[in-house]
Amino acid sequence: MQTVYLSDTDGDFRQVDDVVDGAWVNLIDPSKAEITALAEKCAVDPDDLRSALDVEERSRITAEDGYVLILVDVPTTELRSGRKWYITIPLGIIIAKNVIITVCSERVSVIAEFEKGRVRDFRTFMKTRFTLQLLMHNAGAYLSALRVIDKMIDRQEANLRRSTRNEELIEMLELEKSLVYINTSLVSNQRVLNRLVRVAEVKKYPEDDDLLEDTIIENEQALEMSGIYSGILSGMMDAYASVISNNQNVIMKTLAVVTIVLSIPTMIFSAFGMNLNLDGYPWHTPIWGFYGIIGVSFALAGIAIIFMGRKKWF
Repeated sequence: MQTVYLSDTDGDFRQVDDVVDGAWVNLIDPSKAEITALAEKCAVDPDDLRSALDVEERSRITAEDGYVLILVDVPTTELRSGRKWYITIPLGIIIAKNVIITVCSERVSVIAEFEKGRVRDFRTFMKTRFTLQLLMHNAGAYLSALRVIDKMIDRQEANLRRSTRNEELIEMLELEKSLVYINTSLVSNQRVLNRLVRVAEVKKYPEDDDLLEDTIIENEQALEMSGIYSGILSGMMDAYASVISNNQNVIMKTLAVVTIVLSIPTMIFSAFGMNLNLDGYPWHTPIWGFYGIIGVSFALAGIAIIFMGRKKWF
């Protein structure tokens, strides 16, 4: 799908029908016909437009004849096992001669903020600033995703002491996978940002220097947070597996104690329940023998409980 937006000098942001000078062309999972038509109109290689649609494409910045291609990874979610987990997908930014083009395989929050006009000082014809604003908001999107992951880690930590199931451990594996995606993408994006400083084909303006520096700092902060959360999660997973094993051992020990205590009256009842009529058999004839056997059985079971309690077996 192709959408074209245009800003004027007064800051009025609107959607237009045609690709004109100073416009922003946003492609979301475009068709072959849309790619071919836009490539011819803007003098862009169609393969560069398609590169952002390949989920395996690495982040990079390349200067071609008449335009610059910037590929970065952006965070998004996918549905796995009935829940949403974070992944990263490529976002292509093409700074052409008269327009700026963004290409992505799906609608992401970074682009949505610009489409809704929520970004301050946003002008489609200021291509360098627009690019830096995109990269800045992309770093912010990573920070937001990491904060969500941090809350999910805290919820899993609350279940750490009482859990005996594997479902929580599997969820933590999914969280670790999300952090691996995010950390790898942030490292690649940082390389792109560092190279962006040195690429002469992207015009640098003095008023944008602070924005570029803030973008690099924001991305570095996200990278540091990702490393911290990965370390915390890795340690928690080791502790989690140990706690699950320990909780299962506690349950097995409790069941073993219950089995031992119940086996004492079971053996006594079995002995006195045999169908025998022998002389001298204790408590065989008197009516109070039944209650005596029950009393002795529970007394021995109580002694066993006290003994095992003092030994701290449960």
